[in-house]
Amino acid sequence: MSRNDFKGKVVLIAGGGKNLGGLLSKSIASKGAKIVVHYNSDATKTAAQDTLADIKNNGGEAILVQADLTKVANVRNLFTQAKEVFGGVDIAINTVGMVLKKPFTETTEQEYDTMMDVNAKQAYFFLQEAGKQLNDNGKICTIVTSLLAAYTGYYSTYAGAKAPVEHFTRAASKEFGDRGISVTAVAPGPMDTPFFYGQESDEAVAYHKSASALGGLTKIEDIAPLVEFLVTDGWWVTGQTIFANGGYTTR
Repeated sequence: MSRNDFKGKVVLIAGGGKNLGGLLSKSIASKGAKIVVHYNSDATKTAAQDTLADIKNNGGEAILVQADLTKVANVRNLFTQAKEVFGGVDIAINTVGMVLKKPFTETTEQEYDTMMDVNAKQAYFFLQEAGKQLNDNGKICTIVTSLLAAYTGYYSTYAGAKAPVEHFTRAASKEFGDRGISVTAVAPGPMDTPFFYGQESDEAVAYHKSASALGGLTKIEDIAPLVEFLVTDGWWVTGQTIFANGGYTTR
């Protein structure tokens, strides 16, 4: 599949209403794909509607689906709705995540459960449903975090809940490979979006900006082309987590 083969493909993007997901939705739609834009709740509804309007105003095809993906039935229904409207799904991209920066000894059971549900559970069942419902030769990509290669405190539940997705990716790629489906994960550095700033002090932001070898925070514009590559020309890469962070962490 080459980059030109977005044309006519159906691409489901979880968390596709804003930030990186929103950029991917608009960019891939501009290349001729039909987009299923997923968003989580009323808090992101306006941004998702704006993304949908942008796609349609530029001549693209898209639908909007709201769902809490920590509920497995909702994950199944998301793929089912995509197939009912567009006849199938070729590419599934999962940008959903939730960050918590908090000392280990102060983290509550409720916070732990929420972080595991949002970052690990939904990712697992998204991969599972993609494996069941994607067309043959489909592509799957999940966004994780470069903190998986960091030696740091305070992100125990965030990095800890994203860590299993690396193995989910390996296992899914092995099991789905005989259908020509590639499965990857992308681990950006701290991204210059509201998702990042809500957890960080000014001092922490300054540190993160200085920590990458190339300087500054990761831009969503640097990550979107990599994801697009992995689900098209880069399909031969499978079972891998790609660290894309300007030298913020490496391994």
